[in-house]
Amino acid sequence: MDILALFRKVGPVIWPLLFFSVLCLSVILERLWFWLRILTQEKEIVDRVLDAAHDSWETAKEIARRATDQPIGRFLYAPLSLPKSTPELVRLALESTAEYELAQMRRGEKVLELVIAVAPLLGLFGTVWGLIRSLESIRIGDLGTESTAGVTTGIGEALYCTATGLVIAIFSLIFYRFFQALVVNQVKVFRKAGNDLEMLYLQSLPDFSSTDDSALSPMIARESSPNTNLPRKKAKSKFSEPPLPPPPPPPSDFSEPKDSQEFNP
Repeated sequence: MDILALFRKVGPVIWPLLFFSVLCLSVILERLWFWLRILTQEKEIVDRVLDAAHDSWETAKEIARRATDQPIGRFLYAPLSLPKSTPELVRLALESTAEYELAQMRRGEKVLELVIAVAPLLGLFGTVWGLIRSLESIRIGDLGTESTAGVTTGIGEALYCTATGLVIAIFSLIFYRFFQALVVNQVKVFRKAGNDLEMLYLQSLPDFSSTDDSALSPMIARESSPNTNLPRKKAKSKFSEPPLPPPPPPPSDFSEPKDSQEFNP
């Protein structure tokens, strides 16, 4: 069927349907190119960074920095680029970066949702509008005559609007679900790569559970010495103050005066 003939049969509703079909097709092509680049390089980047992290964190950081054009590279580089890292900071960096990257992977989904919802409605509107025009052309006196044959033809042509809208919506829905499945798979990939990197970081922390006994042996010997329980003599300090003189005895109220005279009655 000729495209121009289809446009004439669908009517003026074909122009918004054409706009939404071009918009949907552009989003689908851009997302296909985006996912093709990710899926072909993702596993290699994860393996290289994790293998390098077993030997040197600086090498792993450099490999992740070179892969920052990919979402998985930016995800792994975020905790490695921290100036001061702790287990809590590493986990926070992984979670925040994964959130941002997964949101970027869902780009274009709102456009597909709009096309899926609007395209059938536009097609239905075109069909209803065509039916109205066809029924308005019917005259009561023309019923049963050959002049009503054009009405049925107009109704058939009006249904092309609904068919066109449904085709566009179905095409958009297929790729919308396909892209959603890819995002769900990326959640699993990010979670596994983040857990592996976090476990390697926790294994590289210093272990204080086993301390060298040779360093503690002098302390143990000193604490276990039998003389440790004896009272220690307090050393004199050269800065100690001299002892204070004893206070004078308090005066007694019953003491005799010095020039006391004998009392004669």
